[in-house]
Amino acid sequence: MSKMDNRPIGIFDSGIGGLTVLKEISEQLPHEDIIYFGDTARVPYGTRSTETVIKYSFQCIKFLLSKNIKAIVIACNTATSAALKTALEHFDVPIIGVIDPGVKTAVATTKNNKIGIIGTTGTINSEAYQKGIRKLNKSAEVIGIACPLFVPIVEDGWEDTEIAMMTAEKYLIELKEHNIDTLVLGCTHYPILRYTLSKVMGDNVNLVNPAYETAKEVKQLLKSKDMLSNKADKSKQEFYVSDDPEKFRRIGGNILNKNIVDIEMVEIENL
Repeated sequence: MSKMDNRPIGIFDSGIGGLTVLKEISEQLPHEDIIYFGDTARVPYGTRSTETVIKYSFQCIKFLLSKNIKAIVIACNTATSAALKTALEHFDVPIIGVIDPGVKTAVATTKNNKIGIIGTTGTINSEAYQKGIRKLNKSAEVIGIACPLFVPIVEDGWEDTEIAMMTAEKYLIELKEHNIDTLVLGCTHYPILRYTLSKVMGDNVNLVNPAYETAKEVKQLLKSKDMLSNKADKSKQEFYVSDDPEKFRRIGGNILNKNIVDIEMVEIENL
């Protein structure tokens, strides 16, 4: 008889984008309960120092641990690149970030060794994806482009508009000139723009969605540790934020295609 673990999975992000990761996890693991914390009072993390991002991430992790979770997903690229390594040394719980799964898939996908990364300014400047890819494939040519306007476009629900299309064409022109065949969506908001991005890049470019790849990795991890839930019923999801539940409800509902009913506010500073 294999062991089971019905405790929830904890997910945190600096805000709302991590809901794309939650969505993929709940699709691939429909019986798992999930607790999501969005640090909406302190978003974005990308403009902060590494020390600050580590401090914030540790507070988020402590909050999730207080909810008796069995594993943690850092659904934020900035927090993954700044805090994952330190968090793994510090906390006795399985923790998965969003960067490695995307890196591995990009390296496995490319045929011509030309890989593009799009992300926030913070993620691109951290070079987390670029370094990760070059570590696995020395000969890869990696081009990173910061696309700061994509987040507000998604948060305003404009992902399928002319504005999104024109912005994408402007940002991605350099990647098209480099003839990349693989594009990593290095920000958790960007999967919402998948349709627009693939239209601009064309059929010969594979889009790598780290949210999807992270969910696959979570599933493998729980399987390998005998920690899958054996609940028969549909899973529960709980949502917590550090500020502005209404905005979270509106944009989050748009990302998840469902109404988010209960959102609780948390005083995260005290942890």
